[in-house]
Amino acid sequence: MIYLDNAATTRTDPEVAAEMLPFFSENYGNPSGIYGIAQKSRAAVTAAREKTAHVIGCRSDEIYFTSCGSEADNWALKAAFEAYSEKGKHIITTKIEHPAILNTCEYLERERGAEITRLDVDEDGVVDLRELEAAIRPDTILISVMTANNEIGTIEPIREIGEIARRRGVLFHTDAVQAFGQIPMNVDELNIDMLSASAHKFNGPKGAGFLYIRKGVGIRSFLHGGAQEHNRRAGTENVPGIVGLGAAAKKAEETLVRKMEKETRLRDYLIRRIREEVPNVKLNGPDPADAKGGERLPNNVNFSFEFVEGESLLIMLDMRQICASSGSACSSGSLSPSHVLKAIGLSDSLAHGALRLTLSAETTAEELDTTVEAIREIVERLRGMSPKYEAYRNGTLESET
Repeated sequence: MIYLDNAATTRTDPEVAAEMLPFFSENYGNPSGIYGIAQKSRAAVTAAREKTAHVIGCRSDEIYFTSCGSEADNWALKAAFEAYSEKGKHIITTKIEHPAILNTCEYLERERGAEITRLDVDEDGVVDLRELEAAIRPDTILISVMTANNEIGTIEPIREIGEIARRRGVLFHTDAVQAFGQIPMNVDELNIDMLSASAHKFNGPKGAGFLYIRKGVGIRSFLHGGAQEHNRRAGTENVPGIVGLGAAAKKAEETLVRKMEKETRLRDYLIRRIREEVPNVKLNGPDPADAKGGERLPNNVNFSFEFVEGESLLIMLDMRQICASSGSACSSGSLSPSHVLKAIGLSDSLAHGALRLTLSAETTAEELDTTVEAIREIVERLRGMSPKYEAYRNGTLESET
C-alpha cells in the first residue's frame, strides 16, 4: 500500500502508541482521584500539557485538551460569541475554512443572530489583508482564519492577520489542524489568541485534540460538569489519548526541520513529474516554483486533471493500493464540488477533477514514481472514454488549463 492521504489522518507513530499502552490497563486511574494510580494518570496529563505547550511557545495552563480539532473549533467560536456578544455579534472568517468553522458560523448566524463576513481569497487561496482589515467593524468580536488549508496547502499570512486583530482589539483564532507539526508555530510571535489542533494529524491517536486559549481571553466552559481542564471542559480526561498527543507533539517538534526538508523535496519532485508527464493539468494552490507566489505546506500536492472525473481516478488508484483523496475527508461522499476549489475560481469540471496527494516523513521517492506512473496510465485511460477529451483533440473544445 502507498499511503498519500496524510491530510486526512496519519499513522500513529509506534513510539507514541507504546507510551499510550500502560494507561489502558496498568495506570488506568481517573486523574481526579487522590490515590497513587490516579496520580500517575494526573502526572501523565500534566506532562503531555507541558510538551504540547512547548511546541507553540505558550504556558501549559493555556492548553485545554479536547476530543478533536472540530470540538476545539466549535468551542473557540461558540464560546467567544457568547462571552463577547455585549460588544457585538460580528465574526470574520474566509470562504475556504474547514467545515468545522464554516458550519459553526452558519449555526451562529442562523440560531444565535451572529453576523458573519466570509472573505474571498485569491487564485492561490490567500486572504487579502487589506480586505480583512476593511471588514473589521466596531462590533467585530472575532477573526477566525486557518493557518494552512487542508485541501490546497495554502499557508495564510497569520502573523499579519494577528497583528491587525491585536491593533484593532479583536480576538484572533486560527484552525491549525493541518499546520501543527508541519511548520514552526509560536503563538506570541504570530499574535494568536486561540489555536485548534488534532493529534491524529501529526502521528498521534484519533480522539484527542486541544485548544490553546491565551491567558486573559474570557471564554467560558464548553462542556459543563466537573472541574476538569481548569474548570473549562468537564468530563474525565482521555488519558491514553492525551499521553499520545503529548508524545506526538514532542516528536513532531524534534523532527520538524528534517521532516520539512524531506517533504518539501519530495513535494516538488512530485509536482514536477506530474506536470512533465501528464498533459492538461492545473496545480491548485501556491506554486513552489513561483518566487512571487504564496507559501505551501511541505507535504501538500493538489492537481486538477482536465477531462477526468476525480472520483473515478481515486477508485482506480485504490485498485492499485494507492490511497489519495479529492479534498477534505470531512466532505467525503459529497457530490458538490469542493468549496475551496470553487473559492479559488475553478470551474465545476476542474473542481470535480481534483486529486489531493499528501505526503509524510515516511514517503519515498520510489512510491511517488509508482504513483505518477499509475496516474499517467489511469488518466490516459479515462480520457480515452471522455467525449469532451475527444472534442478537445478534434479542436472543437478549448482547454481550461
